[in-house]
Amino acid sequence: MTRSQWGNAEFLGSPINDTAVAKVLTLSYETHIGMKQAQNTAIEDAPRFLRTWGFWAVLAGATALVLVFVHIVGPTFEAKPSAATQIGEIAGEIKRSAWRSFLGLPKPEPEVVSTPVLSYVAIAIPILGAIAILLSVLSGIARENWRYSVYGTTLGATAVLFHYFWWLAVLAAAVILLVTIIENIGDIFSF
Repeated sequence: MTRSQWGNAEFLGSPINDTAVAKVLTLSYETHIGMKQAQNTAIEDAPRFLRTWGFWAVLAGATALVLVFVHIVGPTFEAKPSAATQIGEIAGEIKRSAWRSFLGLPKPEPEVVSTPVLSYVAIAIPILGAIAILLSVLSGIARENWRYSVYGTTLGATAVLFHYFWWLAVLAAAVILLVTIIENIGDIFSF
C-alpha cells in the first residue's frame, strides 16, 4: 500500500477528512514502513559486534591467554619413556659413540626431528597478545564501547606477562636445580 492509498483511506465507506484520524493513519503507515526497514536492517546488522575492533581484541586476548595455559600444560600430555629407559638409551648411545671413535668410524647422520607444535604456540602467544593490545587501541580511537578496549588490553597484557613470568619461573627453577646438582657432584661420584 502506498502513502497516497493510506492517506485516502475510507473508514466504513465514508471518506476520512478528520485531521486526527489522518495523522493516526500517517503514523501507522510510517510505523509500518519503519518496522519493515528495521526488519531488513536487523538482519543486516545482526552480527554488528563482529564489525568492532574491540570484539576482535577481546577474542585475540582470550585466545592468547588460553594458549598460555595450553603451553604450560601441553608437555605433560606428551608420551615419554620412563627414566630408566632414557638412562639406558643414553648409556647405549655413549657406548656406540665410544666404539665408533675407537674404531675410527665416521659419525652417523643426525636424525631429523620435527618441530613440536608447542614451539609454535610459544611464538604465537606474544604475537596474539600484542595484536589484542593493538586492536584495543584502535577500538579506543574509534570510540567503541570502552569495555571492549579495556577487556582486550587486559587479556592481551595478561597473556604476554603471564607467559613471560612463567618462563622466568622455569628458568629460576632450572638454575636452582643446576646449582644443587653442581654442589652435590662430589657426593654423586664419591665411592
